[in-house]
Amino acid sequence: MPQRRTLLATALAGLAAPRLARAQSWPSRPVRIVEPGAPGGGNDTTIRLFAPHLERALGQSFVVDNRPGAGGRLGVENVFRAAPDGTTLLMGNAGSNGINAAIYPDLPYDLARDFTPISLLVTGPNALVVNPRVFPVADVAGLIAAIKAKPGNHYNYGSGGVGSSAHLSAELFCMMAGVRMEHIPYRGAPQMGQAVITGDAPFLIANLVNIMPFVGRGEVKLLAVTSLERWPDLPEVPTLHESGLAGFETIAWNALFGPPGLPQMVVDRLVPELQRIGRLPEVMERVKLIGGQVVASTPDVLMARVASDIAKWKDLATRANISIT
Repeated sequence: MPQRRTLLATALAGLAAPRLARAQSWPSRPVRIVEPGAPGGGNDTTIRLFAPHLERALGQSFVVDNRPGAGGRLGVENVFRAAPDGTTLLMGNAGSNGINAAIYPDLPYDLARDFTPISLLVTGPNALVVNPRVFPVADVAGLIAAIKAKPGNHYNYGSGGVGSSAHLSAELFCMMAGVRMEHIPYRGAPQMGQAVITGDAPFLIANLVNIMPFVGRGEVKLLAVTSLERWPDLPEVPTLHESGLAGFETIAWNALFGPPGLPQMVVDRLVPELQRIGRLPEVMERVKLIGGQVVASTPDVLMARVASDIAKWKDLATRANISIT
């Protein structure tokens, strides 16, 4: 019997050895990380923080490949069709891998099932700001009352485009607050920020990194953040949840995915490295400057966030009749 056990253990070790060798050999070639947005945004900044550390730890180049277009669809589809060999990854976000499932009926992939979750890297709240001349209010309750006081005057709100986080966040606000406003899509954060300042679109919900420069200069008034709990870096700013819109939450997030069928050994190699990098003080501080916090989660936490977001946005898109064809 002892001899049989020894033989069995030897056989199992022999089977495991090739798998271990493959895991240790990855990556044997440079890794391309597709970022489905333009350079300079929060998603792009985040992955460019992590990539150099991955290079040093794993001994290969991690190259960021910006592929903007169609609300992130172009970059995401590029990864969907990539070989699952660990040389192509996706830096997804709340729009490209969450909202798009709700507003595009013709996606060639299923965002909830067709991508390999690796790690939720960074999360951050959106924030609600207004033009203080158009809305001279002190809080969210005052804002809602001001909008309702002029039912025939449809105030405008801005966004970075149909189906963007700013668009759907504002629609969620309108639905929960029982108000009507008109959506005006702009080409990007600077334009929609200017629209608040001029009063052309005096209401905006957008990422902190896009809003805080205007808040700092006193050009817009910050009324609330969209996380369920107050944001640690803005402890004096209430949440929409505590301001009368119970349960209101829209979170900006950035996460790393692989194409369908990415080997588990690649995931197992990446997750602890991402978590280690996320604990580095210089990484945490830089993320804090762009209005976020490092999470560096396990794959199951990322999948839970994706599933929750898709369900929320599908419900909202149906009720508000929002779709892109």
